[in-house]
Amino acid sequence: MPSRRIRVTGAPEAPLRAALAALRTELGVPETFPPEVLAEAERAAKSPVLPAEDATDIPFFTIDPPTSMDLDQAMHLSRRGTRGTGGTGFRVRYAIADVAAFVVPGGVLDAEAHRRVTTLYFPDEKTPLHPPLLSEGAASLLPDVTRPAVLWTIDLDADGRTVAVDVRRALVRSRAKLDYATAQRQIDAGTAEEPLALLKDIGEARERLEVERGGISLNVPEQEIVERDHTYELAYRAPLPADGWNAQISLLTGMAAADLMLTHGTGVLRTLPTAPDGAVGRLHRTAHALHIDWPHHMAYAELIRSLDPHLPHHAAFLQECTTLLRGAGYTVFRDGNLPAITTHAAVAAPYTHCTAPLRRLVDRYASELCLAPGNPPAWVLAGLDALPKQMADGTRLAGTVERECVDIVEAALLKDRVGDLFDGCVVDVDERQPTVGKVQLDTPAVVARLEGGTTPLPLGERLRVRLTQADPGTSKVRFAPA
Repeated sequence: MPSRRIRVTGAPEAPLRAALAALRTELGVPETFPPEVLAEAERAAKSPVLPAEDATDIPFFTIDPPTSMDLDQAMHLSRRGTRGTGGTGFRVRYAIADVAAFVVPGGVLDAEAHRRVTTLYFPDEKTPLHPPLLSEGAASLLPDVTRPAVLWTIDLDADGRTVAVDVRRALVRSRAKLDYATAQRQIDAGTAEEPLALLKDIGEARERLEVERGGISLNVPEQEIVERDHTYELAYRAPLPADGWNAQISLLTGMAAADLMLTHGTGVLRTLPTAPDGAVGRLHRTAHALHIDWPHHMAYAELIRSLDPHLPHHAAFLQECTTLLRGAGYTVFRDGNLPAITTHAAVAAPYTHCTAPLRRLVDRYASELCLAPGNPPAWVLAGLDALPKQMADGTRLAGTVERECVDIVEAALLKDRVGDLFDGCVVDVDERQPTVGKVQLDTPAVVARLEGGTTPLPLGERLRVRLTQADPGTSKVRFAPA
């Protein structure tokens, strides 16, 4: 996974846009879609393959960043049974955009999606997996329009455990487009209607089950570019509880999909081996250096849940914890020959990607494998074996884009401050070169390479540093001990 996440508010200034455009050219990122792909997308938008079942009476809603238009998921949450009878539980209806209703297997639109693999996010724009006519229009689960969807119905008991799963194609209609902050405010204020209010109840129940099975959700703060007084600055944004509850609904669906695939013997899983002891040992040393108490009897997952991403040293440690998620991949199996590893170590259960088909190629395959688990379409079986490498290449490019974009943004915002002094915290030290590491500034919200000193860097300690390089053209920021 990428080492840092970043999002932008407002439009970046011209020098920053130029550096980002140069990065796209360097990485070979396509500027637009070929005319024949756009033509096929236009035809598909006018005449998608629509399902017979109508679920437009269900008042779905979406929760996404405010400016998002490529809406993959819509949900409706309700109670099951009657309180006091022992039958109380929950019903999760989760509608996923049905990309296969628009994309013809073997067509030019399909071929282009296989070339792109995933949507790439830059601070100034995104390079979508599918033409915006589909991904932000005809296939997106926008409010007040009817859309084809893959509709999951997952029944839970009162503790949030799955008791029944159904998946089928249906027409759906979202009623509201919410963002995380709005959803959180309504839930906290007690003004949310039941379908939204239950997000907290179900999310917290699923979080308790995650604790029980030893799973981990990293609440890593985002770096955000904020427009203010016609200029830009970097800030940190710690995830809201609603972010985590929403993620639990997606995880629930991905786990249900993985179970379906494993039961029927053919599928594609998102897998992650258990981290080696050496990587966990390094994190123990980092925790000690950052003055985070990690008793030897405390499990890693328990420690993670005790941290507050609003605290700088906790945020720095959570960032280091992402190193344990490296090595995740896609594992294909068929005809009942199950792979040696079927679980994702962070989820602590079998899991697959199936909830973001507008932005990720593999999810379209996963939906088809679950809709017809005993007899998936021929095009799914024909393309299954090539998926892991395609997704690995696309994910690698997406990680490069995100890392380079962070570097470029930091360099652009600091380019006029070379030589200035800043206060920060040493959050990483190279074990082989202890005079080299990373510093996290108090302000602006920058994490950058620190080098040039003559003594080992004090991991976890505060340090005065001098900016020695900030060049958007090279997309690098460098500091030295002052």
